[in-house]
Amino acid sequence: MKKLSALIISLSIAMIAVAQQPANVQEVLELKETGYDFGKIPQGKPVYHFFEVTNTGKDPMVISNVQTSCGCTTPEWSKEPIAPGATAKIKVGYNAAAQGNFEKYITIIYNQNLSKQVKINGTVWKTPEGPAPVNASVQLLNQKNK
Repeated sequence: MKKLSALIISLSIAMIAVAQQPANVQEVLELKETGYDFGKIPQGKPVYHFFEVTNTGKDPMVISNVQTSCGCTTPEWSKEPIAPGATAKIKVGYNAAAQGNFEKYITIIYNQNLSKQVKINGTVWKTPEGPAPVNASVQLLNQKNK
């Protein structure tokens, strides 16, 4: 019974929040993709991806901020207005310092505090600490060829 009451309250709050959004706000930022999988990347090697955005509105659009979910993810974007019909790119870098799987969210804030979110993910593998171990078979072959 408590779960049902909590569900009803949550739905009511969500409906009120949606009803309070201005009706005249038009979505003008279109994303070419909403996520990118880097796959397997070596530890200690930063990687980058460009997310392409298009202004589908009738007025210039400004990306005022791009927020990341942690300090290991760094965004770069132009502060200049994007003309109607024009595209721009947001460069997202990931510092692959920690080993293992990762999933990071990037929030793009534009025109009148509207926002959209994209995601990057992948797996960081640990690189060997030193050179490859000596292969005795290769040394044996080298001696035979002399």
